[in-house]
Amino acid sequence: MTELAIRARRAAFNRAIADGDAAAIGPLLAKDCVMITGTDSAVIAGRMGQVKVWRREFSHAGRLVYLRRLESVILSPVEPIAMESGHWQGAAPGSETIAASGTYAAKWREVAGEWVIEAEVFVTLA
Repeated sequence: MTELAIRARRAAFNRAIADGDAAAIGPLLAKDCVMITGTDSAVIAGRMGQVKVWRREFSHAGRLVYLRRLESVILSPVEPIAMESGHWQGAAPGSETIAASGTYAAKWREVAGEWVIEAEVFVTLA
């Protein structure tokens, strides 16, 4: 059930990106989460910092829609945490042409019965 909950939360994150819905991203993130971007290794700290970046991203006419393809989830047997890994890609809305892609890893934590992302690291490979 726990892995399914994480997969459902990742699917919700993907939907929020596709829909350009920054408000839907906030509840999926831990308050003090960290994201390291794929190309320039920019560090985006905190839930509100990330929501702000996503709002800015969604406002651009030529924005990319990023899709994370979850490949594995490893659950910790000692803490309410999990590690997700997979591949990501970015394409213009409605396009099948991939503009950028790579791998990612995400650390999840169960907080008050909900799984939230504490950290994500992206690597651009193409």
